[in-house]
Amino acid sequence: MAGPTHTSNWSQTAGERRKRACKRSRRAGQGILADNELPRLHSLMAQIKYRPTPIKTERIPMTNTNKGPLQGVRVIDLTQFVLGPYATQTLGDLGADIIKVEEPGGDRQRRGSGKAPNSPTMGPVFVALNRNKRSVALDLKSEEGKETLRDLVKTGDIFIHNMRPSSIARLGFAYDDVVKVKPDIVYVEAMGYDPAGPYAGRQAFDDLIQAASGACGLSTLVDPSLPLRPLPSIVADKTCGLFTAIAAMAALRHKEQTGEGQYVCVPMLETFTGFIMAEHLYGETFKPATGRFGMTTTITPNRRPYKTKDGYLAMLPASQEQSAKFLELGGIPDAYNSERFTSQADSAGRVKEYYAMMDEAAATHTTEEWLHLCAEHSIPAMIANEPNKIFDDPQLKETLFEERELDGEGTYRAMKPGLRFAKSPSTIRYDPPEIGEHTDEILTEAGLKRDLS
Repeated sequence: MAGPTHTSNWSQTAGERRKRACKRSRRAGQGILADNELPRLHSLMAQIKYRPTPIKTERIPMTNTNKGPLQGVRVIDLTQFVLGPYATQTLGDLGADIIKVEEPGGDRQRRGSGKAPNSPTMGPVFVALNRNKRSVALDLKSEEGKETLRDLVKTGDIFIHNMRPSSIARLGFAYDDVVKVKPDIVYVEAMGYDPAGPYAGRQAFDDLIQAASGACGLSTLVDPSLPLRPLPSIVADKTCGLFTAIAAMAALRHKEQTGEGQYVCVPMLETFTGFIMAEHLYGETFKPATGRFGMTTTITPNRRPYKTKDGYLAMLPASQEQSAKFLELGGIPDAYNSERFTSQADSAGRVKEYYAMMDEAAATHTTEEWLHLCAEHSIPAMIANEPNKIFDDPQLKETLFEERELDGEGTYRAMKPGLRFAKSPSTIRYDPPEIGEHTDEILTEAGLKRDLS
């Protein structure tokens, strides 16, 4: 039975090992997996079987620079796809030691999420969600793999997964199982639905949660003729990932104060609905209702950037005086007293004319010119970037994007952790790992003896 999976020659670079594995899979006639296929390869790596024997569980300090606020916290990470990896990457950015436990074929998000230059297992979305982690490859269907994971759990502070409860129970790592191994463990389980409700145990993906939460219908609050559709982002997964990280840290604080670990459930539907609808209950907040559903200032069709000579500008005047100044700078002086505005029969007509004037004014200058003019007159404004233009934004170029080298793949764009700490900075300590890249290192730290016979 297969135990922990390793590459066969650790003197090679990670890129060389990956290329050898890809060539091996092609020679076997298995090819590179299509985007919509589940992994068919048991492993893209050569395997060495281990018979782990516990020797000690004292943690060996990491030698790389780490001054993050969660330094010294170890997370045993069994997450896949988006929600869980986003949560554990957030904890890793804050300095936690993330031990990413993968099946021999790897996190399924490695495939089916775009292409990498050379490897089928380093897709762009995986790369964006898995920095600051170390990967261990274990076959959790084997007793050797399970025993190794139990030994790793003994070294951990937090155990986190986003499998269905029935799936993790079949593997033998439900809360009741894990707490027997590490009584003070913080056990975080992200699932689709609160177990107290009728949806308990159902499958959950981002689109399903967006649908049930009402997010798919937010655009109809702006234009009732539009069909329901998910927001064009995996926003439910990522939002719930952040709440999962928050929950883990809160439970860890409780443990520091009391010595108690605990079980923590993060249900996606309840968490995301509370987040996305915080402002939109609006008039339905009270019973009986005091107004309509949906926050009026966010669902108006006029909430949009303005077209300039060469791009788009987001501008939000905080007063009538600022609006009048913007219109004046755009060639429409004394707009509120102009005949075109005052001649309107009602408020709806004046609102319509106001936005027509704003469109005309915006088109008289370039975006850069408007940014200078608005700054000079204290009018809140910002460039409205098209998605593929964010790489050229001077702020983001300086503070977010960083070009790094990934073994076997070349240069990639990393997004630096967004949080800034004066005393305990968040940094990128590890680039996204290949499958099982750190197995040998982590098992050595855990004091597990390798049996290469």
